[in-house]
Amino acid sequence: MTDNRRNKIIDILSNSQKPVKGQELSEKFDVSRQVIVQDIAVIRASGISVMATSNGYIIKSDQKLNKNYRSISVSHTGVEEMYTELETIIDFGGKIIDITVEHPVYGEINCPLYITSRYELDQFIEKVKLHNAAPLSTLTDGLHIHTIEVPSEEIFTIIKSSLKSKGILYEE
Repeated sequence: MTDNRRNKIIDILSNSQKPVKGQELSEKFDVSRQVIVQDIAVIRASGISVMATSNGYIIKSDQKLNKNYRSISVSHTGVEEMYTELETIIDFGGKIIDITVEHPVYGEINCPLYITSRYELDQFIEKVKLHNAAPLSTLTDGLHIHTIEVPSEEIFTIIKSSLKSKGILYEE
């Protein structure tokens, strides 16, 4: 049953366009959340790249080749500006894939976000506030890079322009 469950988890994650919460998987298979965590560890050990995001698990794939992904450098401090930044990207149809900071000691630190809607953004900000968590960008005085998926080059230009007008777009 264990291998069967893990294969089904792989199928669910492979076919999902969004992250799947561990709690959803544990309820579906009538096992504890800890069993799912162990299953994910075994799946990762088998060579399948499963990422844990704040919204659940997702299989990292090579689909980036088929999508319109762009990197955008931004700089700000504080949770309110973080909300404004992410809200701007989402409101113009972008999806926030991840965040990267270049730490002077640890090098590049990259964390998946997969925020694709205002609802998911609100949940993310709520978690940040609930846990009194500092934005990752505080490690680099506010400077960070997002990978975003955009529907078109025109939308990417609009997002950059809007972030620039808000003083958030980083320009050397």
